[in-house]
Amino acid sequence: MPLYGGMAVRALEPRTLVDLDRYPVLDLSDPAAREVIAGARAQLAAIGAAELPGFVRPRGVAALVDDAEALAERAHRSGGLGTAYLELPDFDLPEDHPRRWLGPYGTGAVPYDIIPRTSPLRLLYEWDPLMELIAAVLDRGPLYRYADPFGALNVAVMRNGDELQWHYDQTDFVVSLAIQPAEQGGHFQVVPRVRSETDERYEAVAAVLCGENTADVLTLPMTPGTLLVFEGRYSLHRVSPIAGNRARHVGLLAYDTEPGTTGSDLLRMVRYGRTEPYADPPEDWPPG
Repeated sequence: MPLYGGMAVRALEPRTLVDLDRYPVLDLSDPAAREVIAGARAQLAAIGAAELPGFVRPRGVAALVDDAEALAERAHRSGGLGTAYLELPDFDLPEDHPRRWLGPYGTGAVPYDIIPRTSPLRLLYEWDPLMELIAAVLDRGPLYRYADPFGALNVAVMRNGDELQWHYDQTDFVVSLAIQPAEQGGHFQVVPRVRSETDERYEAVAAVLCGENTADVLTLPMTPGTLLVFEGRYSLHRVSPIAGNRARHVGLLAYDTEPGTTGSDLLRMVRYGRTEPYADPPEDWPPG
């Protein structure tokens, strides 16, 4: 029987991975759960990010590391230069305009359609109490898992020399689970609320992109077992350059406030190297 972090696959259940004493997600009406939710909402309001450290127990983290290491060789690699707005640069603008800025990126992604059902990360993603906790923290109404056979759940694999350039997300929120840090670098850095829905604040953005403003940069520690809910549409963020032999592994869990969300074929080709899932997709597709 395969083992994950010393635990037999058959014995793995999501509730055995999570520190239920610290995060009583099985009953969100519990006073301790309400306190967790209130604290996370306060973090979101303050910096656009809510960290739940120690969400996964150390033994569960060991299972996640074994799982990610086994899957990492199947990650599709992508890299090059990207803009802060995740779109083509506008060369009609002045040369120093933020929408013309380009920064290097390099990463790998293991898509959902090749993550086995016995994966502890997948077990957590498909566990309703986790989705209900995230929905309560975000306070945007019910959540739904992505109906995308590639992007619903990913293991992000970053190795020596990889990084993610300063950018904004094109979605309102992202949920991640820290699994394994790099030996050096790989820090998640954020400039909270640098723009708004009505004001792009290009001068402030330019100061971050060119390195003139470092005072407003927050570094969120890459601590294994930490669950992170991040609102990145208005907060610039990046992953700093990685060095060393140990890969950085993060689980990316995709939810939306609308059912049936999928990615485009262009996004699939860039991120995963193909547009069609394997012939034998998960039986429970879409995940609901």
